[in-house]
Amino acid sequence: MPDLDPDEFRRLGHQLVDWVAEHRASLASLPVRPEVTPGAIRAQLPASLPDKPADDVGVALTALLDDVVVPGSLHWQHPGFFGYFPANASLLSLLGDLASGGLGGQGMLWSTAPAGTEVEQVLMDAFAEALGLGPEFTFDGGGGGSLQDSASSGALVALLAALHRSSPDWRESGVDGRERVYVTAETHSSLAKAVRVAGLGARALRIVPFTPGTFAMSPEALAGMLADDVAAGLRPVLVCPTVGTTGTGAVDPVRAVALAAREHETWVHVDAAWAGVAALCPEFRYVLDGVELVDSFCTDAHKWLYTAFDASFLWVRDGRALPDALSITPEYLRNAATESGAVVDYRDWQVPLGRRFRALKLWAVVQGTGLDGLREHIRGHVALASEFAGRVRAERRFALAVEPSLALVCLYVLGPDGEPDDEATRATLERVNAGGRSFLTHTSIDGHYAIRVAIGSLTTTASDVDTLWESLTSP
Repeated sequence: MPDLDPDEFRRLGHQLVDWVAEHRASLASLPVRPEVTPGAIRAQLPASLPDKPADDVGVALTALLDDVVVPGSLHWQHPGFFGYFPANASLLSLLGDLASGGLGGQGMLWSTAPAGTEVEQVLMDAFAEALGLGPEFTFDGGGGGSLQDSASSGALVALLAALHRSSPDWRESGVDGRERVYVTAETHSSLAKAVRVAGLGARALRIVPFTPGTFAMSPEALAGMLADDVAAGLRPVLVCPTVGTTGTGAVDPVRAVALAAREHETWVHVDAAWAGVAALCPEFRYVLDGVELVDSFCTDAHKWLYTAFDASFLWVRDGRALPDALSITPEYLRNAATESGAVVDYRDWQVPLGRRFRALKLWAVVQGTGLDGLREHIRGHVALASEFAGRVRAERRFALAVEPSLALVCLYVLGPDGEPDDEATRATLERVNAGGRSFLTHTSIDGHYAIRVAIGSLTTTASDVDTLWESLTSP
């Protein structure tokens, strides 16, 4: 069966673009969270696929969207979305995604995607400079960067490179049970999953205590654990400090952690998935303190940087580290450009072979906003969070669970005794979410149920924060 001809694609494409534009324009009028029960959406769909094509593909698709998908979706782009962390799927970035899909390229090798590879290289070097990472993380400086699908994948490939560096026999012999990876109780679960996927087992994951009175990794405790493990014949492979933990927004002391790890040549990977992009603003560049000492650094474009999922920046100091660990070249992938050593083959910088042209959507974003527009976006959310935290401090029924971190505020509802009341906090969150105007998620802080308010959706304004506050404080 032939594909759509260009004219029919143009007609259907206009129809779908109109649908997306109208959906975004009317999104604020929808409840943020769907009122559905498990299995309800499946029950609306036919169990068997059609043997014949639909009379009108556009009508069939928009009917599915209107009748099933939109009523059954959690609306991450809603201005009242304050849960998890933001997922900035700007319309600008969708233009780049459309172009990428239209080209239909497969960027596994430079030879299969010369433009895709080199546009990404230029973009990664330019963003390294804009964030203040330093020349050591650029291709010209001997390092380099790639766009991963997620910070989870970034953590996994960093761990694989660390395993290779810690044991030259790793590619042949695999792990031997002596490997250890160091995180805190606040580190994202993707590190625990990376340890599992790499075959290390849960015993390889070492939880470093916090510095007393904080939720940040203790460099002193880390140094002691590293020394003890080496003395016991174990092999410290990777330490992962976090810049902006999911639970509380905590920032680990990267510089001190890196110095502690250096003595044992332990790979240091910084997970700054949410907060790292804030370094575009000079006043927030403190989040990168010490990054010049680490081996790899990851931050997401698809959380707070106007870019639709998936697009996660991963930089490494040593541009050979990932290819040395991951490259496998069967005969059917051999080509003159690769053999010359003059090009980057991005299939060697990730677990999958194939990859999309993700750089186009970031290119569209930067052309549409400029770096100043992205800085304004970030600063606006941080200012809204600061103002919101002030309201929490002034309200006798609430208390901050921790000091705000950039655009994240965590709070408790207090009981009559002035202590955190877990049931009241939970009930408040559930009441807000049931109201449909705002959406919140929770975490546990010092053993207490806490509400997280993550400000960062594309269209969130002061009035949306006012609406959230009204929902929180209403009886």
